[in-house]
Parts: sequence; structure tokens; C-alpha cells
Amino acid sequence: MKRTLVLLLMMQTATLSYAQKQSQGKTSGNPIFPGWYADPEGAIFDKTYWVYPTYSAPYDKQVFFDAFSSKDLRTWTKHAKVLDTANVKWAKRAVWAPSIIKKNGKYFLFFGANDIQNNHEKGGIGVAVSNKPEGPFKDYLGHPLVDQFHNGAQPIDQFVFKDKDGKCYLIYGGWKHCNIARLKDDFSGFLPMENGQVFKEITPENYVEGPFMFIRKGKYYFMWSEGGWTGPDYSVAYAIADSPMGPFKRVGKILQQDAKIATGAGHHSVMGSAKKDEWFIVYHRRPLDQTDGNARVTCIDRMYFDQDGYIKPVIMTNEGVKP
Repeated sequence: MKRTLVLLLMMQTATLSYAQKQSQGKTSGNPIFPGWYADPEGAIFDKTYWVYPTYSAPYDKQVFFDAFSSKDLRTWTKHAKVLDTANVKWAKRAVWAPSIIKKNGKYFLFFGANDIQNNHEKGGIGVAVSNKPEGPFKDYLGHPLVDQFHNGAQPIDQFVFKDKDGKCYLIYGGWKHCNIARLKDDFSGFLPMENGQVFKEITPENYVEGPFMFIRKGKYYFMWSEGGWTGPDYSVAYAIADSPMGPFKRVGKILQQDAKIATGAGHHSVMGSAKKDEWFIVYHRRPLDQTDGNARVTCIDRMYFDQDGYIKPVIMTNEGVKP
């Protein structure tokens, strides 16, 4: 009971901070919405911005996803419980790090569940589907898409990447290993690569978890999180390659704690316009007055590149971004 009250007070503090920033009216403010949320994936559907985060709570309570939408990156609408484990029979606890993609008029939400520790436990990476980005999402397969430890990668932190040729890949992995696998067109499983391999390891130096990939000017930017997710050293690094298969040589960190702003900045995503070359990084961080591992908030800031195509270090702000 005491811990519950403490968590409620902490969430109220975060809400007040959010309300104060929103009242300025000129920018999004950081965090962009109230409450403890982490591992955000940003997406753009029909000229609307969407963010799908983890509900950051103890694993036995982390059993649903909320989503948030905005037309201008400043004012956000909450869509409560777009997916609940009540609609996924095999998922009992700890759902996190959602990744979403639209295909053939449907929205597919990939997620990790149950925090399995070996090949004998039930859980892993699942898929849910809906006709609308706000859900409700329901289990698509009736079982996990990935439930084994291939190449040493815990089946968590899934990201769905669509290449220029329309092929889709699942990039995922915890425990300092990252795999890529080509998805079938209907997302029901995987297709083997030319050499017969299904799960190819693409782990770069210092990789821990939270993979993300995007294309800019013909180059593949592969990003990931380093450090421990409960600690102040959580951060984001990246590599650049000519193919989604790599090889990926680590360039360096672009997002990390700022003693004036927040700690534990990591597990991000990127959204924006390749045509306009305008990019935003969506990520979570821990307020300076918080030490609880689950006290994480979702933020957004601009992400810039230098003339050689390298990502400039992200400057975390309390102001966020302009509409």
C-alpha cells in the first residue's frame, strides 16, 4: 500500500510538471504527455503523429499499452488500453516496447511479453492487429512469433523495419545480442535468407537493447541503447551501413544523460520526413528528482545531421519541439 501511494504521488508530480510546460502553449514541452511511459515508438499515419510507449510499472502491472496521437506534436490525445493482455491468452505479464506498422489497410502491433529467461518459458515476441491505429488490438497469431533465444538474443525489444523494396524485417534482441529476420508478407512467420539462415546476428559494439533503423539519403542508420535501463548511464548510439544487414560499425553516442535535464535517456525511436530532411527523436528519460527504475517519461526533441551525414549529439530540452 505504501509503495502504491508513493507511485501515485510520483505520477502526480510528473503530471504537474507536464501541465506547467503545456501551459506555455508554444512548444510540446517535455514530457509530451503525463504519466510514467517508456520505450516509445513514434509513427506517422495519415498526417497524424502517433506514439506507442510502454506503460512503465512493475512487471505484474505492466499488462497493457496506451497510445497517444497528435496533429501538431504539441497537443496529444490519449487512447487508453489499445492492447490488453486480456486479449492475448499467452501473455501474462510485462508487455513492453511496442512497434507498429501499417500494411494492407491494417495495423500490426509487435510487442514483447512475459520477460522469458530461457527457451522453456512461455512468451517472447507477439503480434496484434487492428483496423485502426487506436485499436483495439487483438492477438494475431494465438502464439508468440518468436519464443526462442536465437544467437543468444532474448526475444524482446522488437522493431519492424520496412526497406525501400517493400520487404519487412524484424530487428530485435536483448541480452546484448541483436538479430534481423525477414518477415513473411502476412507477418505470420519468417522467410529464410539466401543462405538458408533465418535469424542473422547484426550485433554492433556495445549493443545492449532497443534497436531502431531508418533510411536517410540512401544510408541505413542503425541505432540502439547502451548501459542499464534503470541506471543514469542509459544512452543511445548508432552505426551507418549500406544495407540493413550491415556490417554495422559503431560511430558513437548521440543521446545520454544531462545533469541539468534528466538521466537514463534511451530506448528511442525516430520519426520525420526524409523529403524535408526533418527528424525528431522520441525517447524516454528519468526526471532528476526520481530514482525508481519505472519513473520514466516520454520526450521528443529535434535530431540533426552534419554535412557528412553523421548524427549530431541530441540536445535534451524541457521545451520539446515547436508545433
